[in-house]
Amino acid sequence: MWAVSTVTMLVLAGALPDFQLQSDTGDSATRIAVTAAAGAGVFGLLSSLVWPLLVRALLLVPAYVLALLVFFLNGSLLLLALRLNPSGHGEAAPETAVVVAAVMSAVASATGGALAVRDDDAYRRRLYRLADRRRRRADGRPGPSTPGAVFLQLDGVGHDVLREAIGKGLMPTAARWLEGTRPTHRLIAWRTDWSSQTGASQLGILHGSNHDVPAFRWYEKDTQEVMVCNRPTSAAELQRRAVRHTGDGGLLTVDGASRGNLFSGGADELALVLSVAARRGRDNRSRAGYFAYFSDPANAVRTAMSFTAEVFREMGQSTAARLKQRRPRVKRGGLYPFIRAFATVVERDVVVAAVIGDMLAGRNAVYADLVAYDEVAHHSGPRSRDAEKILERLDRSLALIEKVAEHAPRPYRIVVLSDHGQSPGETFLTRYGLSLGNLVRAGCGLPVPRKAQRTHSGAEARTAVRAALRRPVEEREERRRPSGRRSEPIVLASGNLGLISFPDVPHRMSREEIDRRHPALLSTLANHPGVGFLLVRSEEHGGLVLGAHGAEAPVDRLDDEHPGPLADFGPGAAGAVRRTHSFPHTADIMVNSWYDPDEGEVLAFEEQIGSHGGLGGAQGRPFLLSPAALSSPVGEDTELVGAERVHDVLRRWLGECDGPQVPLGTVPDERAA
Repeated sequence: MWAVSTVTMLVLAGALPDFQLQSDTGDSATRIAVTAAAGAGVFGLLSSLVWPLLVRALLLVPAYVLALLVFFLNGSLLLLALRLNPSGHGEAAPETAVVVAAVMSAVASATGGALAVRDDDAYRRRLYRLADRRRRRADGRPGPSTPGAVFLQLDGVGHDVLREAIGKGLMPTAARWLEGTRPTHRLIAWRTDWSSQTGASQLGILHGSNHDVPAFRWYEKDTQEVMVCNRPTSAAELQRRAVRHTGDGGLLTVDGASRGNLFSGGADELALVLSVAARRGRDNRSRAGYFAYFSDPANAVRTAMSFTAEVFREMGQSTAARLKQRRPRVKRGGLYPFIRAFATVVERDVVVAAVIGDMLAGRNAVYADLVAYDEVAHHSGPRSRDAEKILERLDRSLALIEKVAEHAPRPYRIVVLSDHGQSPGETFLTRYGLSLGNLVRAGCGLPVPRKAQRTHSGAEARTAVRAALRRPVEEREERRRPSGRRSEPIVLASGNLGLISFPDVPHRMSREEIDRRHPALLSTLANHPGVGFLLVRSEEHGGLVLGAHGAEAPVDRLDDEHPGPLADFGPGAAGAVRRTHSFPHTADIMVNSWYDPDEGEVLAFEEQIGSHGGLGGAQGRPFLLSPAALSSPVGEDTELVGAERVHDVLRRWLGECDGPQVPLGTVPDERAA
């Protein structure tokens, strides 16, 4: 490493006019080489010893500020190294020092990786730098002999998409697990709840309950606030409710780690966890993962370079899509290239590094979420070439984690799963020229703006970026408060699921009350070609599903054999709608978009051409890829339905790995509804 760094410094000294390793009168080649070797050695020592202290001192700095400071701090270390050089001949302009330091760190990183490939001991030593040293046993005792569990969530990857990617050779690691000469894993699909989105699914998986989570965002009349699953304050409240509902801390309460998730799962070790991101101060472990990762300057430089490359890659791909006039298409300008780069590079690198550290520290259970595919598929499409490239990179992350398991102090069972899939289709606004909100206004007899108003995307990565920047998540609707007169309805979108609430009425309005106030509203919505069905409360029938041409059916009378207006939405639709109807905070009107069962397409109420959040198509069929050494998730003729049941399966597997975990709390009757 020292030799390569020395050669790199010599090459840069010859190429950059403001960087020199000799005196003005000239030196011999030997003297210049000694100067370069000394400078490279001092720079390496400073990077190893001083850099972690600098990062620790900057713990309260927002992550994006740290990212910008990386290059300047690295350059400062190089200038200091040249000053400390025994020869005293090294000299560089400040701006040149930044470039030299970045190149040397990148070369050092590449060299270290190349050496590690050929030497398992060196590979292990390098990976141990990422481990949490506080957990290393000072007495040298061996790690536990019982297996630990690593749960890797590939956000938004549907079962069918995974199968197709394996068939195309895009994911060789997953293919080897499933289709090798001796398959080590099994793959099944499971079915989400009506709210097919990360907030509902991950809350159910990690905490055993997603009761009263009707959508990605919804209005609560008792608190007069909009809840948003990926807003830190809302995530913290949802986690608190789930713990109270189950009487149990979560899946990860026994020596667990939560990485890159919306919720903690009861883990003590947290990094990039949104439910604790609202906390300020040095005790905020949510953002600790950034600093643990960037404490290695080679990591910082490599990630920064990959980030920049990803920004330009997205610009090129979006330009190509626009020039080729691909349909469907949404706008991908503004800050989106940077948000995508954060999700596909920074978040991935930090989370994978944290998982590696957890495994080398011998933790019992790790749950990590990789959001890269979900973010890209929202804007490029679930089966686009852009999204396929992301799947290839995610497979490389699986291969790396599998390799690390060979060096961990205990064996690990690696479980890969997703929280939902994505269904393709153009947006509701693109097809019909008006948003769901404006359609509701028209049905209520309110004026409709002439200019179409676009809804923002609810992709998970956007709030992860906001948390890193310490910027609050803003929702225009949450500032609305009911007045003495009738207020306008609040219309919220969660993929292809829409929610309509009347904030001046303190209870959930009935179909009869809505008809008296706005006689044309329900028929306008139910008969619109972009709407699949509505759910309302009826004073006569309880829950009532409304369809086009006057079709209606009480939810209690619907099932797979008699689906009524839900016929196009497949098995389980009636049960999912019936469960959501029982939630205290279900909206006055729940609107599910049209769905084409032949093409698998839906119409998103947000600006997404790959969406999830409601019923219809692949969004409701995520996957569970588990080691054959663990028991089968379900029986041969049984389907795994709902995130809460996935939680039960994962908890059972933890018991098989390392003995009994914290027992499940008493399940209230309402959870079984």
